[in-house]
Amino acid sequence: MFVGHYAVSFAARRFELSMPLWILFLAVQFLDVLWAPFVLIGIEKVRIVPGFTASNPFDLYYMPYTHSLPGALFWSCVAGVAYRMASRLRLWKAGIIVGVAVFSHWILDFIVHRPDLPLYDNAAKVGLGLWNYPMAALGLEAALLLGGILILPKANRPRFIGTLIFGVLMIAIQGYTFFGPSPASDRAFAWTALVFYAAFAAIIWWLQDRRISTEA
Repeated sequence: MFVGHYAVSFAARRFELSMPLWILFLAVQFLDVLWAPFVLIGIEKVRIVPGFTASNPFDLYYMPYTHSLPGALFWSCVAGVAYRMASRLRLWKAGIIVGVAVFSHWILDFIVHRPDLPLYDNAAKVGLGLWNYPMAALGLEAALLLGGILILPKANRPRFIGTLIFGVLMIAIQGYTFFGPSPASDRAFAWTALVFYAAFAAIIWWLQDRRISTEA
């Protein structure tokens, strides 16, 4: 899953309105934010195999440190504690929200991935395989993302409309990853993922969090 993860960011924001959305955008993708550099330095592995699933060519055959169940739980705890310690208010509630947001990545990946998510080490892999049904997978991601955006407060209408347009653009990017050309290599894929995660976080800061930083 890609853009569907961000629905959790919008939902989590409802539990703690003081939390920046850009932080939650990074939290829900934190496992992949780690995965990409791990691929770049050879700790985890992916093969580009055109036709591997009906939606994408990614054979994610070795990612025990970020996408195993114990790995996901570990990084969720690390992120939650780190945010609690680094945040100005030092609220455990905020730390728990970040931890849950990080772990939500594994749960949503379980729905779409083929069986490549290890329950331990690099073994007992699970995944429901919705990626083999691209229109259903894209529809789910779009519904999740737009549903998340629609629960945003609408007091500032221009910001809400801007965020909605951004959501539609994100869905279009998701569609391109499903039906466009395959990446040139595993390294190109990892770098592209990092660029998108950073860009999406920066854009949501500009659309939503900028008000917090300048008006609070």
